Amino acid sequence: MGRRKVEIKLIENKSSRQVTFSKRRTGLIEKARQLSVLCESSVAVLVVSASGKLYNSSSGDNMTNIVDRYEIQHAGELRSLDLAEKTRNYLPHKELLESVKSNLEEPNVDSVSVDSLISLEDQLETALSATRARKTELTMEFVKMLQEKEELLREENLVLVSQIGTTNGRRENNSPVNSSGINPPETLPLLK
Repeated sequence: MGRRKVEIKLIENKSSRQVTFSKRRTGLIEKARQLSVLCESSVAVLVVSASGKLYNSSSGDNMTNIVDRYEIQHAGELRSLDLAEKTRNYLPHKELLESVKSNLEEPNVDSVSVDSLISLEDQLETALSATRARKTELTMEFVKMLQEKEELLREENLVLVSQIGTTNGRRENNSPVNSSGINPPETLPLLK
C-alpha cells in the first residue's frame, strides 16, 4: 500500500505537531547533507521552532563561512531592505520636511526638545539615504539601458557596413559611380 498525500495545513494537536516538526526537521537536514555530498556544495539550514528555539546545520563548510558569503553576495539587497525597513517606521518625506519646518519656526524653537531634534535628524538621514539609494538605482538602470542601446547601434552599424560593402562590390563590377554620378560617401567606424 502506498503513501497517501498529506494535506498541508496547521496540525491542531500540539503533540502531533511537535513530532511532525522533529521528523521533518531531521529529514530536511538529512536532505541538505545529501545535497552537499552529491554536488560538492556548501549548504546551511536554519530552522526556528514555534517556541523560538533555533536549530542549525551546515555541510561542506561551516555555518559562519556560508553566512559571510551570503552577506557579501547580497550586501546591496540587505542594505536596501534595511533602508526600506527604516523608512517604513518614519514619516513620508513631505510630512517629514513639514515637521522640521514647523519645529524650527521662530516661535516654536524654544519649546523643541533635544530628543525630538535627534529623532528628526535620524529621520532626515534615513530619508536622505533612501533617496540616494533610489537615485543610484535609477542611474544604474539608465546606464544599463544606454549600454543596451549602444550595443544595438553597433550591431546596426555592422549590418549597414556589410550592406555598403556588398553594394560597393557590385558597383565596382558595374560602374564606379552611382546613377547621379557621385561616389557614395565613406562611413566612419564607431568610436570605442
